[in-house]
Formats: sequence, C-alpha cells, structure tokens
Amino acid sequence: MRKILLAVAAAGLLAGCTTAERTAVGGALAGAAIGGLATGTGTGAAIGAGIGGATGYLLGRVADRPGYCRYRTPDGRIYTAEC
Repeated sequence: MRKILLAVAAAGLLAGCTTAERTAVGGALAGAAIGGLATGTGTGAAIGAGIGGATGYLLGRVADRPGYCRYRTPDGRIYTAEC
C-alpha cells in the first residue's frame, strides 16, 4: 500500500510542472532507486535522490529554453548559449 501511495504522489507531482521540474522529479526517483539498490540503505537512496534531482533539473532547464544549446569548453566547463 505504501508503494502505491508513493507512486500516486509522484504522478501528482509531475502533473502541472515545467519540463525542468518534471525531469528533476524523474531524476530524483531514478537516483533514489539506483542509490538504494547500490548501497542497500536509506542514506544511499537519499544521496542518489539528491544527485538525480539536481542533474534532472539542470537538464530540464536546457530543454525549457528553445534556441539555446549546451557547449563544452576545452577545459571541460559546460555553458548554455544561443545556437
């Protein structure tokens, strides 16, 4: 029953969000699953959720800006600018 409630809550979170927010929630869910499976602890799941959520949000922000692309400098930094 608990898993069903979590799934319904996650679906509700995704309903009225921007692309960045939807990818953040998806990244957090995936990160929590991977972190929990990899470590077998709640701490690992929480860390995975944080990392997945942050990464998903950053990727979603790029998708929210049509006409902008991500570029990588020779030293490895990533920045967003008009295409």
